[in-house]
Parts: sequence; structure tokens; C-alpha cells
Amino acid sequence: MSKILAIDYGKKRCGFAISDEDQLIAFPLETIDNEEIYLYIKNIIKEEDIEKFVVGLPKNNINSLFNIEKEIKLFIKKIKQEYPFLSIFRVDERYTSSLAKLTIAKSDLKKTKRENKKLIDKISATIILQSFLKKLL
Repeated sequence: MSKILAIDYGKKRCGFAISDEDQLIAFPLETIDNEEIYLYIKNIIKEEDIEKFVVGLPKNNINSLFNIEKEIKLFIKKIKQEYPFLSIFRVDERYTSSLAKLTIAKSDLKKTKRENKKLIDKISATIILQSFLKKLL
């Protein structure tokens, strides 16, 4: 089986996660500044056997989309043009940042590392991917 790549798209940077080949477990990868995401995606697709791409869907508590959705749609459009063989899925990302912060708080990391926003972004991407993988089972 191929792997699945997930992204938690943000205004300044994006968190990435990847599945195992059996598409059962999500692993955090990197948090990349937005200027570098297309090069990062190109390299990861070259290195890994990626067949699906999962992007967070930024909804609020009343089920409305945040304004960043416009940027995300442009990002997805560019990915579809560049990689037409990739299937792209969307996953509700509500509370992923809160869950990521909670997960990090329960870890043994020092306070300075726990407050690192880049860590939160890639853990959020991992949560997004894991919720997608659960639906595949």
C-alpha cells in the first residue's frame, strides 16, 4: 500500500504528517514555512509512495469556515494541477490544536519545547491524519 500525507495549513506555516504503508498509523513529519511548502511536498512525494493527501478543513464551533479556507482552496488547486494522480481529502480540523497542546502538555518535554508552535502544527497534522485513517477502517 501507499502512504498518505496530511497537512495542517496555517497562515505562516504548515504542519505535515505521514501514514505508514498500511495506512493505520500517523506520524508527525515537519512544520514548514509557507514559502517552502511546495518544494517540501515535491521532495516528500519523490521520496515516499504517496497516493492520498489530506488537508484540514478549518471549521469553527458553529460549523462555519474560517477565512483561511480561501487560501487553502488555492493551495489545493495548485496541488491538483501539479499532482493530478493524488486523491485529496478534507478532514474537519476543529479542536486539533487544542488536542495537540494537550498531548504535548502530557509529554516529558521541557516547557520551552512544549510551547513551540511548530511542534503544535505537526502534531495537529498528525491528529488530522489519524482521524482520517480511523474512517478508512
